[in-house]
Amino acid sequence: MLTNRIKVTEPIPASELVLNPDNSVYHLKLKNEHIADTVIVVGDQNRVARISRHFSDIECRIENREFVTHTGTFNGKRVTALSTGIGADNLDIVVNELDAAVNIDPETRLPKSTFRQLNIVRLGTSGALHPDIPVDSYLLSEFGLGFDGVANFYDCQYEAEETALETAFLKQVDWHERYNHPYFVKADQTLFDKLNGNTVVTGITITSNGFYGPQGRTLLLNPHNPNLNDSIRSFEHNGLRITNYEMETAALYSLSSLLGHQSATICAIIANRSAKKYSENYKITVDKLIEYTLDRLTK
Repeated sequence: MLTNRIKVTEPIPASELVLNPDNSVYHLKLKNEHIADTVIVVGDQNRVARISRHFSDIECRIENREFVTHTGTFNGKRVTALSTGIGADNLDIVVNELDAAVNIDPETRLPKSTFRQLNIVRLGTSGALHPDIPVDSYLLSEFGLGFDGVANFYDCQYEAEETALETAFLKQVDWHERYNHPYFVKADQTLFDKLNGNTVVTGITITSNGFYGPQGRTLLLNPHNPNLNDSIRSFEHNGLRITNYEMETAALYSLSSLLGHQSATICAIIANRSAKKYSENYKITVDKLIEYTLDRLTK
């Protein structure tokens, strides 16, 4: 997806750029100085402390609703850990407000003359769709596949590779017109290469707009299409396959790309939907992934 920042010449109204009395952005309660160039986002607010315990120092701790932020130092480099809560709707808040905090002057309500680019890495948990992807492995998302619909509300220009994947998906997968229109967004290549390693699985990650029915889970309600996951598993395009489900990546990739930031997602695979397996202790796997990610990002 191509960057599409608009040119703003008039102050952004208070109804659109909502600020707190201290000029921090509304939901995150953050200012420019609270945010490092490298930001690790996690869904679980308790996971922020599991990241920051590795910091040599913590310069700030800020909390509002589900958004918990710790900024400190690891390997001599500033890192921010930030919880987003669950879902692509929250990523819409997080990415827009991170950008606003670092790139909009709160006094003039105009974009700053110098653009500040952030590296935003989602560190999450996920469920694999294919039996050959081991539980407790790491999966790096080469593409996000959005079922969430967030990107469709923005003026987007997709790259040829992303458009080709969308066309192939709609041809191969039994996708009903009642569902949100799917979209594909590629990870930032620099961050992707930095996080990739010999033991890391790569693939296309679905960003779902729910945990149960939208991911084909059945408790006491039947899904609209009980065979959708089988159709998704069979998808293949130029050697790429759809590997896993989660709930944030496509929104992160699309908004970051549109605003000119770099983003990537790496997840601990804590369940295998095909093999019907679940991690015996996923917190150990997540802690190891935290160490792996911090090391890779600060080399």
